[in-house]
Amino acid sequence: MSLGNILVVVFFSLVGFAAFRYGKKDGEVRPMLLGVALMVYGYFVSNVWLSLLVGCVLTALIFFPR
Repeated sequence: MSLGNILVVVFFSLVGFAAFRYGKKDGEVRPMLLGVALMVYGYFVSNVWLSLLVGCVLTALIFFPR
């Protein structure tokens, strides 16, 4: 793991944690699941650019429902 990958994963994990908390507070399942996915995907993706792409897509899915 490189420093860039660690920074990307930490950033998107924080976004995922915020989405999870928001979903839990409002009782919405979609933000909770996407938040968990954002917090976990970093363990499976080791490429910096792929990690950035996956994080951006998952974050966009939180803000654009359906």
